[in-house]
Amino acid sequence: MTKKKELSPELKAECEAAKSLFVSKKNALGLTQASLAEAADISAAAVAMYLNGTNPLNAKFAAVLSRLLGVPVDRFSKRLADEIAGLTSTNQQDAGLSASEMVRQMLAAKGRSLSDSTRASLLAAAEQSDSGNMVPVQFARPGQVGDEVWIAHYDVRAAMGGGQIPHEYPEMLQDIRVSPKHLRDLGLTFKEHFHLKMITGWGQSMAPTIKDRDPLLVDITIREFTGDGIYLFSHDEMLYVKRLQKKGKDRFKMISDNKHHDAEDIRMDDTHILARVLYVWNGQPV
Repeated sequence: MTKKKELSPELKAECEAAKSLFVSKKNALGLTQASLAEAADISAAAVAMYLNGTNPLNAKFAAVLSRLLGVPVDRFSKRLADEIAGLTSTNQQDAGLSASEMVRQMLAAKGRSLSDSTRASLLAAAEQSDSGNMVPVQFARPGQVGDEVWIAHYDVRAAMGGGQIPHEYPEMLQDIRVSPKHLRDLGLTFKEHFHLKMITGWGQSMAPTIKDRDPLLVDITIREFTGDGIYLFSHDEMLYVKRLQKKGKDRFKMISDNKHHDAEDIRMDDTHILARVLYVWNGQPV
């Protein structure tokens, strides 16, 4: 059997830089090689071959890795950063094409290997650019704090009623793109954007503040009571999104914003705070 040709030092350096960034950020972002493989629509073995320098990085994998880590592609591969930039900008001005038209052409020519969800995300980003809401080709090179970053959306359904049994392993569904600067301008306080995650609220007990199935932006580093507010917490093996107030030395008052639901006293010892809700994705800061 023919031995696989070893990568050039330049290509191996790209793989090593990508692996170093992945290892340094994966715990804070809740990433694994399996979740990276799923996002890139490839096998876990293929991910290992990229990160270990067996196979050279390509533009598709580099774009996914860049998006998940929240770093520009040129942090680990200037070669691929230039290639991605070229794919999204070549002849756009000369041809007078809109961003969405340009992306459609790019996908038709070079996007056959992309999953349907990835193709849809790229096209949606380009259409936002056409409307003036996004800088063209920003989706290919996510910004750092103060610009635009991706926040993971998890399949954690926190019930705003009688509680819901949580998943043992929350499954990442999709990412959303936000500007940390804009979030801070809205009055939200957080240290780092990678402390933020999206979950979904279920039920009516927190209406009108939170409606059924509203996406919620939470800070997962807040694991204890930091003052009156809305929290994601578990109690009696159930998961809730409710207001908490401290009542005495050993109890919380669990409050629903829907006045048809009575408040309930719960023991602090039986309550495990998992995150604090910062924002409801219907325009409601909390």
